[in-house]
Amino acid sequence: MADQQARLSWREGDLPVSDQFDDPYFSLQNGLLETEHVFLAGNDLPARFQPGFHIAELGFGTGLNMLAAWRAWEESGQSTPLRFTSFEAFPMAPTDMARALEAFPAITPWAERFLAHWTGDGYCDLGSLQLEVVIGDARRSLPEWTGQANAWFLDGFSPAKNPELWQEDLMQAVADHTASNGTAATYTAAGFVRRGLEVAGFKVERTPGFGRKRHMTQAILTDELKG
Repeated sequence: MADQQARLSWREGDLPVSDQFDDPYFSLQNGLLETEHVFLAGNDLPARFQPGFHIAELGFGTGLNMLAAWRAWEESGQSTPLRFTSFEAFPMAPTDMARALEAFPAITPWAERFLAHWTGDGYCDLGSLQLEVVIGDARRSLPEWTGQANAWFLDGFSPAKNPELWQEDLMQAVADHTASNGTAATYTAAGFVRRGLEVAGFKVERTPGFGRKRHMTQAILTDELKG
């Protein structure tokens, strides 16, 4: 288990806010719609789903992104498990996750199945989802990881408040663990994040963001760029 569990406060009833980073875990407007816009559509999912597809993520948080991806995977009729690996330094207590996820009744069936098996860290076999949450500082754990992701959800707290999770060396580690023609997406359009992805080898595009955010970032690592 992690040395440090997430410390959080609740705003407006059931909106979790990280005390470590003074940042909410999801959009004030609609966290699920934001996830679908930024991380699913931003990685051209579910259109790219295929057997063996592997999603990796920086920042597990409430598990909302994973649940949205799992729902999309099942609803797209896939016959093999989705692989999902997330890197999280400050895991949220399962009771807090349950409280936060109550805000999204559309994913309640998936949240209930997940929470019935989740103990707070490590590996979780949910049949159609093979989940691993790697606890600890991603700057150390990601370079040691042996996996290759087809799509990345870059969902650390705001770069202004959590710059360590957006530095150039970590973006390079993301690229090093991205399969050919793999993609990445994030809600932020911060210039240093985009430049870090470009230096790492991604082709980067600034695209319309969700809600009040004018822009987000999409990136692809083609065979030519990876080579």
